[in-house]
Amino acid sequence: MNEQIRSLFPVTRNYIYMNHSAAAPLSTRVRDAMTGLIDDVTENGSVHFNAWCAALEDARGRAAELVNAHSHEIAFMRNTSDALSAVANGVDWREGDNAVTCNVEFPANVYPWLKQQSEHGITVKMAAERDGRIDPDELLSLVDHRTRVLALSWVQFSSGFRSDLRRIGSFCRERGVLFVVDAIQGLGGLKLDVERDCVDAFAADAHKYLLGPEGIALLYISERIIERIKPMTVGWMSVRNYNDHLNYDLTYREGAARFEIGTMNTAGVHGVGAAIKLLQEAGPARIEEYLIGLSDHLAERLTSKGYRVTSSRISGEASPIVTCVHPSHQPMELFRLLMSKRIVTAPRVGRLRISPHFYNTREEIDALVDALPE
Repeated sequence: MNEQIRSLFPVTRNYIYMNHSAAAPLSTRVRDAMTGLIDDVTENGSVHFNAWCAALEDARGRAAELVNAHSHEIAFMRNTSDALSAVANGVDWREGDNAVTCNVEFPANVYPWLKQQSEHGITVKMAAERDGRIDPDELLSLVDHRTRVLALSWVQFSSGFRSDLRRIGSFCRERGVLFVVDAIQGLGGLKLDVERDCVDAFAADAHKYLLGPEGIALLYISERIIERIKPMTVGWMSVRNYNDHLNYDLTYREGAARFEIGTMNTAGVHGVGAAIKLLQEAGPARIEEYLIGLSDHLAERLTSKGYRVTSSRISGEASPIVTCVHPSHQPMELFRLLMSKRIVTAPRVGRLRISPHFYNTREEIDALVDALPE
C-alpha cells in the first residue's frame, strides 16, 4: 500500500503496530469524522439532527456494499456480543435442539449459546481445534436433524485460522440450519460476500480489522431469515412508525433495523462510516491480497528464525493473523521484549499473536522478526 494511505495512520510515527486483532488505531479520517460530529453537537446541539440521520444511512449503505448485502439487512449494535446475543436470544428454541460451534471461540460467540442451553435445554456441541485448525469435516459431522444454528468465527482469534464460509454456509443452507458468523477478526482485512458464502447472520465490532472505533458494531441478518429471529429487546426505534411517538403500534421496522432499539452511538456511526469508506477506496480485494502476502512473508521469516508458526498457511485457511511459539521463549516474554522496542503484538492462549493491517509494510515485518530472540 502507498505512503498516502500510511500517512493517514499517525500511529506509524510512534510504533510498529501489529495488534489489530485486539484494537486498531484510528486513521485521521475516522478521528475527523468523530470529532466533527462532537464539535457540531458542542456548538449546535441537535440543530443538524437530520444530517446525523443521513450519515447513519450512508454508513449503513456502505456496510451493506462492503459485504454484498442490502441496506435493510444491516443494523448497528453496541458490540459483537450484543449482536450475537440478539440472534441467539431470538431463535425459537425447543428442548432437545442443539447449536454447533468449536472449542476455541472467543467467549462472545460462546456465552450467548450457553445461555440457551441453561434456559431452553438445548445442547451446545463443539468441534475441537487440532494443530491450529478447525477440521471442517469434524465440525459439519456434529450437525444433525436437531441442529438449529451453526455459530463460528470466520477467523479464530487465538490462531488466525480462517474457515471456509462458503462450504460451511452451503452445507447449512441445504439443511435449514442458521449459519451465524462472528466476523470481527476478518471483516476489513478479508473480503466477505454474504451471498456467495451463504451467511445468514454475522456480527462484527468496528474496532479491529474494520479500523473503526469501539462501541459500534455491524449486525447482518439476511432477509431470508429475519422472521426466524424474534426481537427480545424492543424500544422506541424498533417499530416502523418510530417518529409517530403516540402511535403505539408494535409493528417492527423492516429488516435488521428492528434490533436498533433506541438512541444511536452517533459518533461511533460517523467513525465506522469513515472507516468503511477508506476500506472501499483501498479496495477490499486488494487489501486481502496484500495482507495474505504480508502474512506469508511474516510466517516464512518466523520459521527461518526457529519459531513454529501455529497458524495454518494452507490456501484458503490463512488470514492476516499469524501466531507462533518458540521452544525457549514464552509469549509474554516476547511480547514485552517487542513492546520495549515499540513493536505492538499480543500474547494469546500460549502463542505470540501478530496481526498487521494494510498500512503495515514488509520492512516493518522484517524489523519485528529481527527484534525477536533466536
